[in-house]
Amino acid sequence: MALLEQTLAGARAEGRAALIAYLPAGFPTVDGGIEAVKAVFEGGADIVEVGLPHSDPVLDGPVIQTADDIALKNGVRVADVLRTVREAHAASGRPVLVMTYWNPVDRYGAERFAAELAEAGGAGCILPDLPVEESEGWRAAAQQHGLATVFVVAPSSRDERLAKITAAGTGFVYAASLMGVTGTRASVGAQAADLVRRTRAGTELPVCVGLGVSDAAQAAEVAGFADGVIVGSAFVKRLLDHDGDLPAGLDAVRALAAELAAGVRKRG
Repeated sequence: MALLEQTLAGARAEGRAALIAYLPAGFPTVDGGIEAVKAVFEGGADIVEVGLPHSDPVLDGPVIQTADDIALKNGVRVADVLRTVREAHAASGRPVLVMTYWNPVDRYGAERFAAELAEAGGAGCILPDLPVEESEGWRAAAQQHGLATVFVVAPSSRDERLAKITAAGTGFVYAASLMGVTGTRASVGAQAADLVRRTRAGTELPVCVGLGVSDAAQAAEVAGFADGVIVGSAFVKRLLDHDGDLPAGLDAVRALAAELAAGVRKRG
């Protein structure tokens, strides 16, 4: 978690937002997924979220669902997710988090998962469907092992709810820019700026915005009011577009990371 905090503070000190990329583990293969995470770091991502593929998503749109289906059909396991974290962090020295729904962690064992994620060099977990009221056990395990617990807030969250969520979280706050699922969109929407403003009113944690950002112009727009810009579906789509040609897919995600890294430095 300390590395995550330092990275976000460093971006702020440079007068820019951090670029946070998302890629699911095990896609297109376990080894290919590891290389993809390395590629986005090489392109300029500051932080990467590694997704734990899940059969019943509530936040993931069709692009990420397609990648998750491929990973699950290939037999991806929690051990593969942890290996992805370990190798990506070892290669880059940068923060790597796991983004996962609660059920796989609960089945695996929260204490076991936290211990093994920390041993792999992970910075923390993003848990979009874990209610704050039911998170005490996980948060205790995460704190014991030095992991951040990142919760998701939405435009529908009332101010008192925002305060409760941010008081429980660590690392940063994941602000969903709009109501709906992940995916690229033509516009990020004015709701995102308002949500960041309302979230910041009750916390000192950095507020990072995801859902809908897909190009440098949108990254620059969001960087103008958020501490971090989160991009997932656009990276996954690049790999899907180069199905069967991993080197071309890696070049594509590396190039997209470079474009987005330039975007967050423009602060549009």
